Amino acid sequence: MKTNVTLKLDADLLREVRVLAAEEDTSISAMLAARLEQIVRERKTYHRARGRALARLREGMDLRWTPGSRDEIHER
Repeated sequence: MKTNVTLKLDADLLREVRVLAAEEDTSISAMLAARLEQIVRERKTYHRARGRALARLREGMDLRWTPGSRDEIHER
């Protein structure tokens, strides 16, 4: 279901947007809808990636590293 939205824009901006929409052979409504969908999609993708990264940090990683002795570390 689609719903109408009222939007207030500066007259100069609206003029430029109308030209842009005409150049792209689309409507202002379609341009805004596509951009808003992109913003939502990017936000969801970011939050999913962030969640995965935080889960990996919580789990930790086995680097199979053991520190050397004090003498080995300070050996020259």
